[in-house]
Amino acid sequence: MVSRPLGVSEFEGLRPRLVRVAYGLLGDLGEAEDVVQEAWIRLGRVGEPIVDVEGWLVVAVSRLALDVLRSARRRREEYVGEWLPEPVVTAVDPADRVTLEESLSMAMMVVLETLSPAERAVFVLHEVFGVPLSEVAVTLGRSPAAVRQLASRARRHVQDGTPRFDIDASAHRRVVGAFAEACSEGDLDALMGLLAPDVVYRSDGGGVVKAAINPVVGADRVARFILGVGRKAPSQTRPVDVNGRPGLLRLVDGATVGVYALTVADGLITRIDLVMNPEKLRSVP
Repeated sequence: MVSRPLGVSEFEGLRPRLVRVAYGLLGDLGEAEDVVQEAWIRLGRVGEPIVDVEGWLVVAVSRLALDVLRSARRRREEYVGEWLPEPVVTAVDPADRVTLEESLSMAMMVVLETLSPAERAVFVLHEVFGVPLSEVAVTLGRSPAAVRQLASRARRHVQDGTPRFDIDASAHRRVVGAFAEACSEGDLDALMGLLAPDVVYRSDGGGVVKAAINPVVGADRVARFILGVGRKAPSQTRPVDVNGRPGLLRLVDGATVGVYALTVADGLITRIDLVMNPEKLRSVP
């Protein structure tokens, strides 16, 4: 059955899913929203009837996002310091919360950066959003056999690089709260007790804000680094959800200057990602 033209209200109902698809491919919320808007404009230019409008939009968004991703890879290679995805920040458990799929945590988004654009598209569309591989093949303009190979490689890379998540949200939130308290009080022992021995700390200032150029590794080095920064530049924290998981805002005089995403496994923090690039904080409430 051929669909009737899509109304604005119906498109707005589809927009959150389309933005999540684009964000999964790009790691940039602003670019994701631009891609979705461009797909909507192109839909309005289509002369012939469309059987599956939502499917058409998913394909259009995916192709547009892939074009942006391929052009962005060189920019990211030349990026000053660590490049982290733009965080998606929401207040803790609001009634109207818009959630991200669990697979789009900050840790997962960082792992997705290690995939080729085609591998990333296959993983995000098929593994995260459940798009059949046959439809992914059409989207990418590749054979089903080639897409199956891409899917297998992508799953293997993701499994090798993704931290385990074996902690529920309430337990995760308790660890994040204890981290905030230890940082606020400058308590080295308490902070060390929360960090896994091989914890990794990454910060992204984009060359605009002073940040660690390279990752800091190991509980002792990470704890001392964080507390040292805190002594030089005092700040406060506020609990929020970052990409659907408990995290923190870093505040100076009430203004957001950073977003902490903390990965927790076995009750310990295994990864700390701090986004401080002002360009990536524009959408933070």
